[in-house]
Amino acid sequence: MSRLDPFHLILANNLVQNVINFTVWFALVFWAFLETRSVTVTGMIGGIYLVFTAGFAIWFGSLVDHNRKKRIMLASSAGSFVLYAASLAAYFFAPKEALVRVDGATLWGFILLVMLAVICGNIRMIALPTLVTALIEEDKRDKANGLVGMVTGVGFLLTSGISGFLVAWDGMRGTLVLAIGFTALVFLHLRTVRVSDPEPISSAPGARKEVDLRGTILVVAAVPGLFALIFFTTFNNFLGGVFMALMDAYGLSLMEVQEWGLLWALASCSFIVSGLIIARTGLGKNPLRTLLLVNLIVWTVASVFTIQSSILLLAVGCVIWLFLGPYAEAAEHTTLQKVVPYERQGRVFGFAQSIEQSAAPLTAFLIGPLTQFLAIPFMTTGAGAEAIGDWYGTGPERGMALVFSVTGALGAVMTLIAFSSRQYRQLSTTYASAPEERSPSSPNGGIKGSFAALAEDGAEHSQGPPGRES
Repeated sequence: MSRLDPFHLILANNLVQNVINFTVWFALVFWAFLETRSVTVTGMIGGIYLVFTAGFAIWFGSLVDHNRKKRIMLASSAGSFVLYAASLAAYFFAPKEALVRVDGATLWGFILLVMLAVICGNIRMIALPTLVTALIEEDKRDKANGLVGMVTGVGFLLTSGISGFLVAWDGMRGTLVLAIGFTALVFLHLRTVRVSDPEPISSAPGARKEVDLRGTILVVAAVPGLFALIFFTTFNNFLGGVFMALMDAYGLSLMEVQEWGLLWALASCSFIVSGLIIARTGLGKNPLRTLLLVNLIVWTVASVFTIQSSILLLAVGCVIWLFLGPYAEAAEHTTLQKVVPYERQGRVFGFAQSIEQSAAPLTAFLIGPLTQFLAIPFMTTGAGAEAIGDWYGTGPERGMALVFSVTGALGAVMTLIAFSSRQYRQLSTTYASAPEERSPSSPNGGIKGSFAALAEDGAEHSQGPPGRES
């Protein structure tokens, strides 16, 4: 994996597109909070993002399975380009006072346009792990997944600093202009990359290009403990919605927007270091054990990193959180890549993303108003301020901090329960006993065996009405 092969070129291309999308996402949250000073708005933005992610994921997964990966990645960038352009037009023509009214349709229409542009990038996020399966041999995939995590970390590093300064310099206008320009460059570069991913099975004469949710569920159900893994991650994301809704508001309550952006940029270095370590050492013989250990540490840290209004504690918490993130993501991807047939991986990754993200919107939608109207008053002038305010602190940021502490404690308890579960042992055994497969793009590659047979059987029994296309 030392030479600049198509996989590395795809990683570099994804890096630039990720930076674009993450920059727009962070900038939108920063801009909205600074313009409205409303935690409810940041919570709603997080909720909208997650609703779109969950709602589109299964369809995106079918698009990935039924198209060559390069082609669908190009379509992803093209869709983002068009929607970024539409967002910029809306920003220019909308009355400025209407764009900052929390109760106005103009602000939320603008947010929806920007979010759709960002969500188009999720097609790439589903396609990339399937390309790891196609281009990388099984015994090297955990390390390749580490490189994928490193790319995400570099994206966070560049994005966090860029977003803060862009918002301070030119608000959303400059952000969208740069997004349009760089998305066009990403599209043109990807056209020059030669990727030898196999032709989708659904491209054969007479094959059907269906979402085939029933067949996908059959594949997931055939792997003992796989549904439990998905639901474990779902509960994690249910709690994680708290961080999406409140983290930026909490950070911006302690420091200026440029400082908060720089803190995220520096903390994101740990994301890169983590990815490099995984790329060198892998995840061990049991990625699931790694996943649960990582979650236990993350939630324990989450329960204490806001115990005082301290920028240092916040920075340490962010560093640990970001350092361990690639381990969790790479562990889940490595498991799915081994136990799920290649021709179904796009839909399974999409299905998992849809289920896993479905809980977080509820949290993100609810936690903003609950924090605004319950937790903040509780820790400002209420019973919480009287009971623990002398050492925990009082004020709006202490209300947000209390929500983080409670969330972290719940996550740690949930992870300990998962460690002792029968499903964890079952899936660990399934992963260990699954035969090693060559990458589908290698001369003798391809996915064979009982899982592939089950996928074909599920497809035969879940055919939809004629003409139903993905």
